[in-house]
Amino acid sequence: MSRALICVDIQNDFCPGGALEVAEGLETATVANALMERFDRVIATQDWHPANHKSFAAMHPWRYPGDVIDLNGLQQILWPIHCVQGSFGAEFVRELRTDQFEKVFVKGTDPEIDSYSGFFDNGHKKATGLGDYLKEKGVDEVYICGLALDVCVKFTVLDALQLGFKTYLVADGTRAVNLNEGDGERAIEEMKEKGALIVNSDEVK
Repeated sequence: MSRALICVDIQNDFCPGGALEVAEGLETATVANALMERFDRVIATQDWHPANHKSFAAMHPWRYPGDVIDLNGLQQILWPIHCVQGSFGAEFVRELRTDQFEKVFVKGTDPEIDSYSGFFDNGHKKATGLGDYLKEKGVDEVYICGLALDVCVKFTVLDALQLGFKTYLVADGTRAVNLNEGDGERAIEEMKEKGALIVNSDEVK
């Protein structure tokens, strides 16, 4: 049995002072760092948007972050400009032990479609390569932490389950955006319903 830790999008723009700040976002780096020593494989995902990404509210006249539009047939929440390729905001937070990463998978690189999950874009049209990589390495269990609980972490967990991995959410290693109050709690319920196991970092041996 082989397992991997997946650190989702622990980047400057999602942490205090960032363009899409998640409250207490930096706490996820502390938990991720502590967990890394317990895993043979540590993988990261990184939001890596072109500057003209259509998920940015600024790309749509008279639209604001939080608005929902139809983008190429998919419902799209509009976000502030964030995690633009090569920008400081797209970098991993300096507190994170990136030297422990075996591999980094970038996502959200196609301006026409968003990619919350570390495995696929939101339309499941293209894979990032993460699923195939884990299977090639013989991984059958994944533990997922990072940002944000109710968006990228949730969709990464759901896709991991769909791909057949035994999937754990490290609850204290993630934080929610909570665009709507309670989004974080609802995300955890949805993940549990689909088969995710919810643990805290001190339960991971």
